[in-house]
Amino acid sequence: MASKPGPPITPQGMAALKARYDHLLGKERPEVVEIVSWAAGNGDRSENGDYLYGRKRMREIDRELGYLARRMKALRVVDPANQPDKDRAFFGATVELADEDDERKFVTLVGDDEQDAGSGRIGWNSPMAKALKGASVGDWRTVRLPGGAKEWEVMAIRYD
Repeated sequence: MASKPGPPITPQGMAALKARYDHLLGKERPEVVEIVSWAAGNGDRSENGDYLYGRKRMREIDRELGYLARRMKALRVVDPANQPDKDRAFFGATVELADEDDERKFVTLVGDDEQDAGSGRIGWNSPMAKALKGASVGDWRTVRLPGGAKEWEVMAIRYD
């Protein structure tokens, strides 16, 4: 039985995850280890704030390192530049939308690990991305959101 390909992520998104992993492993964790070692040498650990906080922070870092390692292994890097059909909205597309009042909005369809709604980067499994998948310029798409349904017209599609 073939394994199902993992969730998509852009090359830039994967680079950001790797940079976070490298920062935690190469900089932050060694600094905390040094503080914990120093604090452990100060005697009674039960009331030693540096020691207790350091141990707690080290557990948090180790947990995040484990999560990032598993996540990077599971993800599938997809370069939007290699999209064969650039006339339709697929992973990595930046889509210009207009609503009924001609209010314009730009969204980029990215991996769920790199979404940032404030900067217009929406996750591949979000309601907006699901509505836009496969859309062409001129198509109207209904997006069902918690506040109700909203209609958007696809004005332009580009792959950067």
